[in-house]
Amino acid sequence: MCTLEKRGDLFLLTLTGDGEHRFNPDTIASILSLLDQAKSQSTRGSVLITTAHGKFFSNGFDLAWALAAGSKTGAAERLHQMVELFKPVVAALLDLPMPTIASLNGHAAAAGLMLALSHDYIFMRKDRGVLYMSEVDIGLSMPDYFSAMVRAKIGTSAARRELLLSGKKIRGEEAAGLGIVDSAAHDSAEGVVEATVRLGEKLAARKWSGEVYASIRKSLYPELCGILGLEATIFANPKL
Repeated sequence: MCTLEKRGDLFLLTLTGDGEHRFNPDTIASILSLLDQAKSQSTRGSVLITTAHGKFFSNGFDLAWALAAGSKTGAAERLHQMVELFKPVVAALLDLPMPTIASLNGHAAAAGLMLALSHDYIFMRKDRGVLYMSEVDIGLSMPDYFSAMVRAKIGTSAARRELLLSGKKIRGEEAAGLGIVDSAAHDSAEGVVEATVRLGEKLAARKWSGEVYASIRKSLYPELCGILGLEATIFANPKL
């Protein structure tokens, strides 16, 4: 399901297996538990890298699990449950006391893309994988924290329109051009992980205070953090 590996200063969170890495209550709980573990073990210089196995980074919520409720009302209730359960995962990433990097091995759709956007940096393959917000195609409204995430992390109205209102599947080079991802110059899953590890090691070498880093991060996104119930903490510099 998910694993957390520590490599020196780097935490590598991996969605394992060759499936679509859909989020249901069990997978969400597993991710949240591993983020809590990384936070509890963090030190100055810690960095988190999140990646996955197979063709998908994540294809979003487990709609099959929702439909297995057997009725429209039951499916809607299960979908709402997943939306609410996933919210603390986004909050945990924004509150994590270390830089975070999403290493997209493949497709990132809907809640899977929200997981990626919850990181500070996103690296993507140029040879495979798309970004896709499916809500407009399948007739689902956007959770408030999804919309706030897009407003916080994607800088132009044109890019937000392309992502949310066109149903377009955006490949790596276009995503980089729109400012959605930071890099899309990698030809394989191994290549994108290697690139994120290099960035992670560079960031780790700065040995920043994780608490200060997280506080500054949260101060950048006041609307999103307000919806998530996060507050930035002001840390005094003892050298001043």
